[in-house]
This record gives sequence, structure tokens and C-alpha cells, in this order.
Amino acid sequence: MDLAKVMDRPASPLLTRSLRVWLGLVAGLAALVVVGLGVLYTGDSEPGRVDARIWGAVEGVRAPWRNVALATDFLGEPVGAVLLVGGAVAGCLLLRRVRAAVLLVVAVGLSVGLTKLVKPLAGRTIHGGHLSYPSGHTAFLTALAVVVALVATGRLGLGSAAGTLLVLAAALVAGAAMGWAQVALGAHYPTDVLGGWCTALAVVPATAWLVDAGWPRRR
Repeated sequence: MDLAKVMDRPASPLLTRSLRVWLGLVAGLAALVVVGLGVLYTGDSEPGRVDARIWGAVEGVRAPWRNVALATDFLGEPVGAVLLVGGAVAGCLLLRRVRAAVLLVVAVGLSVGLTKLVKPLAGRTIHGGHLSYPSGHTAFLTALAVVVALVATGRLGLGSAAGTLLVLAAALVAGAAMGWAQVALGAHYPTDVLGGWCTALAVVPATAWLVDAGWPRRR
């Protein structure tokens, strides 16, 4: 028995044609930002001018906000990430969206994996040699949020404009939350966070398109 045929809906692409166009443009621009920032900050070990201004205003928060930052950071740590992804995958399966569950695992894994690949290439460091660009934590939570937003877009039957806005809003909220935590805890420069955010925005739409293209069609 074909699990995909049993669990997934007959017409449930992850990306509609209109979403494919708009999110494809977003993915292309995001990829350019990741490359551009990587080249700009290659080998740096100090914050840039913009980094310094934002970092000075955000870093070193005290309780209770420091506790909030630590809790948010935990979501990107191995245990927190496994719990989040596991819960999201279970939700997708309960909604009979096997394709979305596959996208969730693959897109999140690729987003985080790409940050690990880029870090030694960029060679940007923080706090005595720790590779920092781009932020894997930010890429993780942003990718997760984008996939969830794509599932919600399909479930709600949203059009291209509303669907794109929902996806971008989810990415912005997740990226801002994790990005703030990383900068507040001094783990990353603000531009590292931007790079991680854009990594997820580049990877998820491309992965969704590939999953749609490769998914077995009903006869």
C-alpha cells in the first residue's frame, strides 16, 4: 500500500503556481543577501557599524528578558529542535499532510546544514574564534515557521497575496524572535542573524518545489 496515496490529499501541492512565483522571487533575493553578506564579512572578527549599533542596544539583557532569550535559544538547541520538529511532524501527519511532513524534515535539515557549510567558508568569528555567519538557530526557527505557514495557507485556501503575506509574516516573527535572542545573548552579530534568516527563505521554497515535483502523482 502506498502511504503517500493513503495519507496525502489528491490535490495538495505545497506551493501553488502563484506562490511558486512570489516565493521564488523571495528565495532568489534571499540567496543573494546570504552570498553578499558572506563576501562582505569574510574573515571578520569584529562587528560592523550596523552590528555595533544594534548589538549595543540589545546585548546584555537582564531578567526576566534574559530568561526569555534563553528559552528561545533552547528551541534551536538539539533537544528543543527535536521536540519542535517532532511535534510539527506529528501535526502534519494528523492533518494527513505527509508531503508537508517530508518538507518539514528536509527543509529544516537543509537550512541548518547549509549554515554549517557556509560558516567555514565565510570564516567570520565571534568571541575568540567561534564561527558565526550565518546563524543556524535563526535559520532553523525561520524554516520551521515558513513550512507551518505553507501548510496553513493550503488548509485555509488562501490566494497568492494572502498566502505570501502569511509566509513572510511567519518568517519575520520567527526570525525576529530567534534573532533577538541570539544577539541579546551575544551569540551572534545582527548580520549573522540576517544571514540565517535569508538562508531559510532561500532554502524552503526551493525544497518545497522539489518535493512537489518529485511527489508521486495519483493516476
